Amino acid sequence: MPKKQYLEAGQVVGTHGIRGEVRVHPRCDSPEVLATLDVLYFDEDKTPIKVKSRPHKNIALMKIEGIDNVQDAAALRGRMLYLDRNDLKLDEGSYFIADLIGLKVIDADSSQEYGTLSQVSPTGANDVYHVQTDKGEVLIPAVPSFIIETDIDNRFMKIRPIKGLFDDEI
Repeated sequence: MPKKQYLEAGQVVGTHGIRGEVRVHPRCDSPEVLATLDVLYFDEDKTPIKVKSRPHKNIALMKIEGIDNVQDAAALRGRMLYLDRNDLKLDEGSYFIADLIGLKVIDADSSQEYGTLSQVSPTGANDVYHVQTDKGEVLIPAVPSFIIETDIDNRFMKIRPIKGLFDDEI
């Protein structure tokens, strides 16, 4: 499965002030990440737009080139903004959530397949991976003691779970 070139960066959730700024709820790690980007893309057409943003609490306040009044800004409510994966450099061992979704989750020692990574939830201290198994959903902390190997290109994640996480052992 090829990696998506354009990833959800944030959604316009409202306006700010009267000069055309918008409030953007980030779909990336934080509003600070959005503030590092000068170009984003609208919806599925991927038309580049120049932006300047700054973090404000848990959102980003963003000025989009060509949007100069509150009426034009209000018309953008609900629109998704995308980033080009090439515009963001990830730290070693960090991944785009879109690349993690759908990975096969297997045991690092026995090669037993547990299920598929279906969701990532940020918790503050560390992310939590949701693994969909044939018996339901299992939550795994995204920490090195559990996550042994992540191979985005070959679409698998090797884990070393504690006893009882995937079976009835205590």
